Amino acid sequence: MAMVVVLLLVDGITTKTLGASGTDAPSADAPLAASGPILVSDGHGGLVSRAPAPGRRIALTFDDGPSARWTPRILSILERAHVPGTFFEMGSNAVRAPALTRRIVRDGFELGNHTFTHPDLATIPAWQRDLQLGMTESAFSGIVRLQTRLVRPPYASTPDAITPKQIAVWGQIAAKGYTIAVTNYDTRDWSQPGVSSILAAATPAGSQGGIVMMHDGGGNRAQTVAALPRVIARLRQRGFHFVTVAQLAGKTRGAFMIPVGGWERFRGRLFVAMLAVARTVTTVLTVIVFAVAVLVALRMLLVLALASVQVRRGRRREADTSFVPPVSIIVPAYNEAVGIERCVRSLARSDYPSPFEVIVVDDGSTDDTADRVRALGLAGVQVITQANAGKPKALNTGLTAAANEIVVTVDGDTVFEPDSLLHLVQPFREADVGAVSGNTKVGNRTGLLGRWQHIEYVMAFNLDRRMYEVLGCMPTVPGAIGAFRRAALVDVGGVSGATLAEDTDVTMAIGRGGWRVLYAEDARAWTEAPSTLSGLWRQRSRWSYGTLQSLWKHRGALLHPKEGRIGSRALPYMVLFQVLLPLAAPLIDLFAIYSILFLDPLPILAFWVAFNACQMVLAWVAFGWDHESRSPLWSMPLQQIVYRQLMYLVVIDSLMVALMGTRLHWHRLSRTGEVEVPPPAPRPTTL
Repeated sequence: MAMVVVLLLVDGITTKTLGASGTDAPSADAPLAASGPILVSDGHGGLVSRAPAPGRRIALTFDDGPSARWTPRILSILERAHVPGTFFEMGSNAVRAPALTRRIVRDGFELGNHTFTHPDLATIPAWQRDLQLGMTESAFSGIVRLQTRLVRPPYASTPDAITPKQIAVWGQIAAKGYTIAVTNYDTRDWSQPGVSSILAAATPAGSQGGIVMMHDGGGNRAQTVAALPRVIARLRQRGFHFVTVAQLAGKTRGAFMIPVGGWERFRGRLFVAMLAVARTVTTVLTVIVFAVAVLVALRMLLVLALASVQVRRGRRREADTSFVPPVSIIVPAYNEAVGIERCVRSLARSDYPSPFEVIVVDDGSTDDTADRVRALGLAGVQVITQANAGKPKALNTGLTAAANEIVVTVDGDTVFEPDSLLHLVQPFREADVGAVSGNTKVGNRTGLLGRWQHIEYVMAFNLDRRMYEVLGCMPTVPGAIGAFRRAALVDVGGVSGATLAEDTDVTMAIGRGGWRVLYAEDARAWTEAPSTLSGLWRQRSRWSYGTLQSLWKHRGALLHPKEGRIGSRALPYMVLFQVLLPLAAPLIDLFAIYSILFLDPLPILAFWVAFNACQMVLAWVAFGWDHESRSPLWSMPLQQIVYRQLMYLVVIDSLMVALMGTRLHWHRLSRTGEVEVPPPAPRPTTL
């Protein structure tokens, strides 16, 4: 991550163009109004004009390139006309198009320094000026093994537009051995009839010519390409001879271009390579961001469409509550003294017309969990104690003791609503249903962390379960409230302890066995969510690590599509959205910051607003389907910024732990018993 941050900063800082061309208006009072276009140091921190060599000579110069689109056209025009040219390149563009820079030098054209990112040198600190010129020199060293002592400052124009402030700054640059080239004829405006004002300016008898400023990158590139052949032809008709800036200054052609030694060449190559890597990273991130944006949008539409189908099916299915087979309820418990009494009471008071039994399996608790259950003295409730062996073994112990075909599993901190059991078993009227997921609700949602988890349970978990049911590939029946057909559990060998997510593991196994797994919306159970960030981290680390274990364990389903739809639908979806997307998310956030800092911030801000608006719509619909108050949704934008990042880091951490071969151990959460069960919400009786 640190490397990516550095590369993004390098790419952003070294490629952001700070401004378009523009100059001050000419003035007769300008200090250099009567000077020529070639300026050198006067030895006292100022500038003095170097007189052009005698004769009617014109130097055609081109700024802001190289451009992959326009520079080759200009080079071709110059080569056909056998006209030399001087190209004042921006270093950031040179490293993007090194082949063009090499062509400029190879074909005998002159190279000039136009800074790296086009800042106004008169308005930035001295260290930034040195960096701008130095980075461009390093780029040239790495690309063409040359450096140039010829500079055109951005925003330079004719001598009569140079301000005293620019003279002071440019004088410092010239004192370091650079020659400053401005222009006699500024062609930023090609709107005049004919081939612009340069022809009229070069007409008077005795004119000695000078420097013409044009553009091959930025500015009026298209107009330059269109007008350049006419400019060359007309100037030749008027007796002008075309030269480079060095020749105009009375030097030999290419005199400003100095070969560099081994160290400078190596440093330049390293600099260019680093920028190439930075550009590649930025390009890859751009592709990833676009792909993720498309995937997230498609997922939203898919979940919304399929969940709406399940809502209609589920309500129609659960409207008939006449199916009431005998049920065995298994409660695995380890040190659940805080909430076990409330849990067992809620189960024993279930409004269920047929016989049911509650089996509490005390898995070697070191507190008085078992004694508290026995002290309740509730009919139909039995306690089994065993040495601590883990939750899967406790579930299997309860399964062995269970007397009925329909088995319900409940966590020791969970509270059932009176009619939850009745709604939970209704899907089993269909013989091919092997398991049913209930509707888990966060019971301690008063704090901000509780609200965020509540939103997640309703908006993410429940919507996904609705979608999975329609797709026929439910991967998880939660341990808090789930129901199983004994035959399905026997078919897969009971509950496995091979993973930390035994609920996901056994559900995937049941799905691979050809059993259907459905979702019962009205079977609500209230559970205690972690109330601290450390507790949340431990819980989600176990979930995430266990999910990775389950995905790996059942990877064979990808190669055996006849084993239900777990392999063809659930596994790819989970890998894409529960593993790969969280891995890419921090990079996307970094790229968003990069875009705000170095690009136009409006598109990324618009995307963020649109994303949150879509999420809000999805949450609004999901809360309506779950008959929940929408008041907690005010905290959702903050959840996207803080909570979402934490969940992504959990996945990244779990994946790294798995790749290192470290086995994560079960971490039990501290319970407070702060579970509030509101009165049952009114449920629609008609569709």
